[in-house]
Amino acid sequence: MSEDLGYRPNVSAVILSSKYPEKCEFFIAHRSDIKDAWQFPQGGIDEGESPHEALIRELYEEIGYNDIEVIAEFPSWITYDFPKIVSKKMYPFKGQKQKYFLVRLKEDTRINLSAHKSPEFEEYAFVTYEELFKRVTYFKRRIYKRVIDYFIKEGFV
Repeated sequence: MSEDLGYRPNVSAVILSSKYPEKCEFFIAHRSDIKDAWQFPQGGIDEGESPHEALIRELYEEIGYNDIEVIAEFPSWITYDFPKIVSKKMYPFKGQKQKYFLVRLKEDTRINLSAHKSPEFEEYAFVTYEELFKRVTYFKRRIYKRVIDYFIKEGFV
C-alpha cells in the first residue's frame, strides 16, 4: 500500500433520484466552504470501517438520509491529487483514493443538508448528465465522466 501514501481513503456516491429508471437525474450539492464547488457526496473512511459502511454513514452526515439502494460499485479505486485551493485544507493528504458507488434514492426521500452539526453543503439539485458536467467543480469532471460512463457502459444507468 506504499503507493497510496498521502492519499486519503474516501467513498463517493453517484446518486440517482427516486424517479430512476423512468428519468435519469443525478444529485449534486454545492459545498458551503468552497465557492462555486458542486460535487457528489463523499467522505473519508474511518479506521476499521468498510467502504460500504462509510458510504452509509457519509450519506447520513451529508444529506441526512441513507436509506438507499446500492445499484453498483466502480470496480477499482480512483486516486487523484488535490488542486492547490483544496490541498491546504486537506493537509497532510496530497489527494484522495476513492471508491465510487452508484445508488438510487428510495421514494419519499427527505434530503436534509443540516442533519449534521457542521453542514458540508448549502444547496442541492438533481441534474441531467449534460448539466452535471457544466456545474461540477473542474477537477472532478474527468473522474466523474469516467465513473458514470462506466456505469452507463455496464448497463446500470
